[in-house]
Amino acid sequence: MRRREFRHEPWSRRAATRRSLFLLLILAPTLISSGYMADVLPHKGTTPLELAIVVVFAALFAWISIGFWTAMLGFYTLVRRTDRFAITQGRWIDGRAAIKPAIRTAILIPIYNENVPEVFARIRATFDSLRATGQLERFAFFILSDSDDPDQWVEEEMAWARLRAQTGYADIYYRRRRNNIKRKSGNIADFCRRWGSAFRYMVVLDADSIMSGATLVRMVQIMERRRDVGILQTAPMCVNRETLLARVQQFANRLYGPMFAAGLHFWQLGDAQFWGHNAIIRIEPFVKHCALPRLPGRPPLGGDILSHDFVEAALMRRAGYGVWLAYDLGGSYEEVPPTLLDELKRDRRWCQGNMQHMRLLFTRGLFPAHRALFLNGAMTYVSALLWFLLLTLSTAAALLEALRPPAYFGPEPGLFPNWPVWHPQWALTLLVSTAVVLFLPKLFSILLVLLQRRGSEFGGTARLLAGVAGEIVVSTLLAPVRMLFHNKFIFITLLGGQIGWSSQNRSDAATSWSEAWRFHGGGSLLAAAWGAVVYLVNPGFFWWLSPILIALLLAVPLSVLTSRPELGRTARKLGLFLTPEEVAPPPELCAFRAHLTDSRAQATAPPGCVRAVTDPRTHRLHLAQIGQPRRLKPEIRRRRQVLVARALQDGPEALSARDKLELLQDPASLQALHLSVWQLPEEQSARHWGLPRLEAVTAI
Repeated sequence: MRRREFRHEPWSRRAATRRSLFLLLILAPTLISSGYMADVLPHKGTTPLELAIVVVFAALFAWISIGFWTAMLGFYTLVRRTDRFAITQGRWIDGRAAIKPAIRTAILIPIYNENVPEVFARIRATFDSLRATGQLERFAFFILSDSDDPDQWVEEEMAWARLRAQTGYADIYYRRRRNNIKRKSGNIADFCRRWGSAFRYMVVLDADSIMSGATLVRMVQIMERRRDVGILQTAPMCVNRETLLARVQQFANRLYGPMFAAGLHFWQLGDAQFWGHNAIIRIEPFVKHCALPRLPGRPPLGGDILSHDFVEAALMRRAGYGVWLAYDLGGSYEEVPPTLLDELKRDRRWCQGNMQHMRLLFTRGLFPAHRALFLNGAMTYVSALLWFLLLTLSTAAALLEALRPPAYFGPEPGLFPNWPVWHPQWALTLLVSTAVVLFLPKLFSILLVLLQRRGSEFGGTARLLAGVAGEIVVSTLLAPVRMLFHNKFIFITLLGGQIGWSSQNRSDAATSWSEAWRFHGGGSLLAAAWGAVVYLVNPGFFWWLSPILIALLLAVPLSVLTSRPELGRTARKLGLFLTPEEVAPPPELCAFRAHLTDSRAQATAPPGCVRAVTDPRTHRLHLAQIGQPRRLKPEIRRRRQVLVARALQDGPEALSARDKLELLQDPASLQALHLSVWQLPEEQSARHWGLPRLEAVTAI
């Protein structure tokens, strides 16, 4: 499709008006508050140091104003209850109507060293919900693995075979790449090259995603009726986590999230963001127009793009297709990182990816809205740098004022001194206005729930209010900790530090005290030294700075305590941080928990790699997956023969993970090892390979 075909969409003029209003609402309060900031400074912003403070403050106030006005416009959208531009609206969308047989949709689940029982329980829950719609035959599931853990690889194959056997559905496929080039985006691109032509759409899920069948069907119907849409993004709801921090974030997501999502839709319309998962994509234009460029130069700012989703949305829009956020479409779920450290590890990767986007800012043909989204994504982390810079400049100004003797007379002779004038009402006005921008959206979220009479979904009004108070305390204490780490991530990225690819922790495992000290101890020591110097020189300013310093000093216990699942469960028993999905669990989440219990019960010893060698059924399954033997160079063949001999002599523990992967990828070596293990003396085979216990292993 040519780019110009959809350039003048019916919504584009309204989008321009809304964005102009949005920009005005951001800039006007920013200019006013910056003027107040200059007035409360000792020299009215006339010195270089104070001018820098005012400029940084203005940038930060504009940044938080974006979130404020997004929420306010979202509140307006939801209270109106009618939105003619909502992508989900229309009498032509009927979830009960059958999808035409020719319209096929692939559901992609890219995975990388994930918890196998949990991943397949989520897939099964989504599958069961889709089957209940009666339109399962229009969909196919593709489990796309990049796992490089040998045990995980085999366990994924076993779980896939078990899923196919239990469901009796043939269109569930599993494929593991030998070379995981370009990570997740490369995995999806590989699918598109191999099988994309057989499908009109693809739904991309994360390993922690669950979607209802009704939502999947409705997304396809929307795409069919709106041929101008290239990507349709849902607003996932956060579920299933038990740690205290995760429960707080789930609560915030469910309470504040709908208002912010509606606000994003208000000003973005068909130029929305793509978050990389829980979305449906039109495959043909995606393949033609959304291939990711490789940035010139060396990583981290060059090379493969880490945060691929924003770029793919910009390229899809450049091709003439809309990217829409279905903010009011339910039945879409994901999980949040269980601990603060897991969240920060994820942010490290996102920071590098968002910084890379700045190199694409002036790419020819991109729409202004997506250039703004690139800037907005970078500001997610640059704002932390600005905040730290504001604190540093303010501290420097306070120390200078305390150490420098006051000058009551200027260079010109005069009869009367120039007394400094302090306007406490101006400082109070500035403080109140900043607090309003930060906290008023939370109050409006409560008001929205009460207006919609949904208080019972959060455990009742009293528990809702208590949850908001607790969330404000936790988020306020953690904000300086996140700020310090985001600064660190920016400097590491700019200095050339790269991030590896590791699987995400999706289990509710608590952070140890030693690990918390290793990550947060430096920040706590910095806060102690910072506070001591300020208190000695300017005690008055110390109390203004104390909330930041206290949060940094408490970073270690905060990180540990908020990672505790038992504290999260206690909060749930008390009715704190409840979400609608906990008060009245939807069928797909109930199915997930039931299937997870079954999957864990079926997970048996020995590890996957050992089973691929010793268990005949697993061995045959794995051989069928890796295909026919390849012709090998003599030196490679000899090395693998050495590995087989070492495994026979000393058992699987004598092989490294890389050795095991090499054997698992070679049918000839694996077959030789399988036959030889069964010919070992009983004592040796029992000691190393556990053969006598195989009779107790549950068959696939």
